[in-house]
Amino acid sequence: MNDQSQLKYHFFVDDKKYDTAQTGLTGLQIKAVANVPAAYQLFLEGQGEHPDEAISDGTFVSFDKEDKKLYSVPPATFGG
Repeated sequence: MNDQSQLKYHFFVDDKKYDTAQTGLTGLQIKAVANVPAAYQLFLEGQGEHPDEAISDGTFVSFDKEDKKLYSVPPATFGG
């Protein structure tokens, strides 16, 4: 059986598509797959009137219904 056929779930990080056989991943796992630096924050794009949601490293993101769209944000530097 072709391994590609196992990759039936999809998600996007910073407009790049990723495929997985998992029904969901944690924020930390998503960062690892998408090569997002550990210090960056992930956000899940809200649908319709729903606001974007911050995704911590331990937050589980389910890929069960529609493709999830996430984006990464570098850590903010305050003061100076």
